[in-house]
Amino acid sequence: MTAEPQKFLLRVYIASDVAMKVTLTERTKSVEELINMLREKVKPRLDFEFTLQYEDPDFDRELCCLVDVQDLPEKGTLKVVRSESDTYTNTSSNTDILPHVPVSQRQTTWPDIFPVPTFSYEVEHILEEGNHNILENMAEVMHKFKPYPSDRDIGMAAEALVTTHPCLKEPGSVSGWYRWKTGLKIKMVNFRTKLARSGCVEVSVNTGKRSKNNPEKEHPHSNIKRTRRAEVNYLPDFPRGENQDSLEEMRVQIISEVEKREKNLLLIENLMQKTFALRRQEIVLENPLMKTFLEKWPALQIEAQVCAEFQRITNVNLRNQFYAELDRHTPQLMALFRQKAARTYKVSEMLRDILSVYDRTLALRAIPVYLCEEDPQFFNVGCMYSVHTQIC
Repeated sequence: MTAEPQKFLLRVYIASDVAMKVTLTERTKSVEELINMLREKVKPRLDFEFTLQYEDPDFDRELCCLVDVQDLPEKGTLKVVRSESDTYTNTSSNTDILPHVPVSQRQTTWPDIFPVPTFSYEVEHILEEGNHNILENMAEVMHKFKPYPSDRDIGMAAEALVTTHPCLKEPGSVSGWYRWKTGLKIKMVNFRTKLARSGCVEVSVNTGKRSKNNPEKEHPHSNIKRTRRAEVNYLPDFPRGENQDSLEEMRVQIISEVEKREKNLLLIENLMQKTFALRRQEIVLENPLMKTFLEKWPALQIEAQVCAEFQRITNVNLRNQFYAELDRHTPQLMALFRQKAARTYKVSEMLRDILSVYDRTLALRAIPVYLCEEDPQFFNVGCMYSVHTQIC
């Protein structure tokens, strides 16, 4: 009698509350092949880069990363986890290992072309009498990008306004929007005052300075705490339902989790995301020493959390940005290194040794690829400890 073919029955969670049943007639040859098969079966819901986690029976069914396809049980549960390299959006699922920026936080930097908001139907017809409504809407949109726009930023917004609505252009003015720029400056000051009174930390941090009642205090225009060029989320408010005490308890929990031998990285990630506002207030208001700050937040010494914190502040993927800039400058750097290596200095000799090793490596590895005879067993790639040691 022939043996009955092995079948695999899998429950795949493509989101925190969405599971799909998948049946495989045989075990795939690799994890990558399994990922591609799932992407085809669940297309287009898995149109992003992801990894897989499975419930490991050796650890009381705790989730573990699926590295070897041989660990896949015949009947089990898989969880789709969005990869860190994938671009984060507001609609990304809660299964992401690296955090996405919550909707309540600022999502982007100041744009190259300012998006003028859509006004009400009545304002579109009586724009000349709707200055207050126009300035109010413009101030709200400007604040979504930064609470303290520069003079150039405000000028860009005013220019975009009259470009979108030519009837608002000022007759006799060289630019056609100078008065709108002045009006937007005043409106932004009033808008920040309203936000500060309502408790918005990002602007209330700059209140309580010199006034008629307090003439001895700091000048109101000195030491303004505002976003720097690359920052998107400078001083966010605490998450809804949380306060200083509850976030401090989470900070202590993070320290406890980091000190464990087997860290729960997903728990650390969730707690770090929730306590982001607490860290920003500590940095902006207290300006602590780096050593003291890392002692209070040891999770920031984990590589993944360094990238995640950078993402929270700037909404930019640190690794992707670094490698993109490295690729952009590599041709000029290589040309500079080779030019330097052609000289007769000690540094030039070291550069020649380095370039010689990597040129040989490139040639050896590229020859079989170029001849379409690539054999994965042909090379044994290892670590190179110095330019004078052989590649193992």
